[in-house]
Amino acid sequence: MNYIYIGKIVNTHGIKGEIRLLSNFLEKDLIFKTGFKIYIGSKKEEKIIERYRRHKNFDMLTFKGINDINDVLKYKKMNVYVKRDDLKLSENEFILEDLIGMNIICDDEEMGVVNNIYHNKSGNLLAITFAKNYYIPYNNYYIKEVDVLNKIIKTEHTKDLIL
Repeated sequence: MNYIYIGKIVNTHGIKGEIRLLSNFLEKDLIFKTGFKIYIGSKKEEKIIERYRRHKNFDMLTFKGINDINDVLKYKKMNVYVKRDDLKLSENEFILEDLIGMNIICDDEEMGVVNNIYHNKSGNLLAITFAKNYYIPYNNYYIKEVDVLNKIIKTEHTKDLIL
């Protein structure tokens, strides 16, 4: 089964079983809704979202059938995942996390492989492993096409980013 990491449970909140999730996952509207299944920890324990809200920098979740802090304390510091199939993406749709492992092509020349994605206030950066590691801003100036099936990202101006 193909799981996607969406964040980490950093603490509980209140006494009614609410958890505080720290997540940089961009497509939150796809997963943080009533009835959606998430998977917690290395054993991928399935939980169903009952309520969701934002609080400061955190995503606050309560789970179906849980209404006591003692039932969620064990999840502190655990990673949270979703199943890729549950996102119900069409064949050509993708999420940013899918770009990891794709080859970067600029002017028909291979320019490395995406090894990570960093999210910040000014946008997203693709971390590229190459002869020299570098970053590509994820925007229309650099990224021209994403070929999900062949795992290729066609770019322009990429050579200007390698120092």
